[in-house]
Amino acid sequence: MKLVIDESRCKGCNLCVLVCPYGIFQEGTELNSRGIVTPVLDRPERCTNCRLQALYGRMLCGVCHMICPDQAINWVEEKPFEPHKVEVEF
Repeated sequence: MKLVIDESRCKGCNLCVLVCPYGIFQEGTELNSRGIVTPVLDRPERCTNCRLQALYGRMLCGVCHMICPDQAINWVEEKPFEPHKVEVEF
């Protein structure tokens, strides 16, 4: 699974930045095509839902997805054998 922000739906409220327990979202600095500053992903491999959802077969966190008023945050399936970074925190 991979976390994505749909910039066509995001209005830049930054609620995801405030609620993410892993600090994955950061306030953006550049305007998108609609003139809105949308959040950016900072090391999304720390997201437990991205890493472990397939293993456990259920949603593990998803606070960002639930809090987003525009439903702009989603998880998408990664392509087979798509390289991805894995980060382990102790």
